[in-house]
Amino acid sequence: MPLTTYEAKSLLIEIKDDYAIVQLNNGKVNAINTQLLLDLKEIFDALGKDKNVKGVVLSGRPHAFSGGLDVMSLATLDEAGMIHFWESYMLTLQAMVTFPKPLVCAITGYAPAGATILTLCTDYRIMGKGPKHVVGMHEFKMQMQIPEMLCDVYAYHLGEVKAWKAVQQAKLFNSDEALAEGLVDESVEVEEVLERAEAYLKKQIKIFPKVFAESKRIFRKGLYKVVVERDITAIAKETVVFNSDPELKAKVVEFMMSLKNKK
Repeated sequence: MPLTTYEAKSLLIEIKDDYAIVQLNNGKVNAINTQLLLDLKEIFDALGKDKNVKGVVLSGRPHAFSGGLDVMSLATLDEAGMIHFWESYMLTLQAMVTFPKPLVCAITGYAPAGATILTLCTDYRIMGKGPKHVVGMHEFKMQMQIPEMLCDVYAYHLGEVKAWKAVQQAKLFNSDEALAEGLVDESVEVEEVLERAEAYLKKQIKIFPKVFAESKRIFRKGLYKVVVERDITAIAKETVVFNSDPELKAKVVEFMMSLKNKK
């Protein structure tokens, strides 16, 4: 049976024998916008049903897995656009958490905030060493409220006390720190990340698919509860209403302008 080919505006998809590599390809730093989220959900839905694809490696660019949310473009959206963005984000998380096959994440470069949450919805994470390779939630620096579901995913992995402390400090973890805290599963040299991810995936896809899928569902009941069993429209609306406070929006704009001035 010939292999299906896949295309997406913000992704590069390579089918290798019996697995796929899905690479974020959305501008210089793979900023997370609505298009990227729609593409990710669509590809995970499709690959989940493709009998020729037994597993997936999710990767980014060498210098940036993803820079996190595309704050500049989000600032241009009206209320309906913002609600659509957050709904799309959470639908993507649901597609990743319920993906029935092995999903390995190759993390290189910057992967903060919203990008961190994407990685935490995969099954196994391999991260590159180095000071510019980081994960963590640093929204407090931007004066932004983190949506409830994202808080819950972070707390699921770190524990509530550690997660809240890390958020207060806007803590970004390098690969060794992330490994120690359980945010990633391996810390390796940058040039080895993708190779290690593929090697790990090849071992996992040897497991009988039904056994893997059912075991994944059982062991990740907690993650299913915080991601899948949720009213995403209500969470999206609450997030947009909260972040629409004029004083809060002014603080976000102030932060964005400070970034521009640093360039």
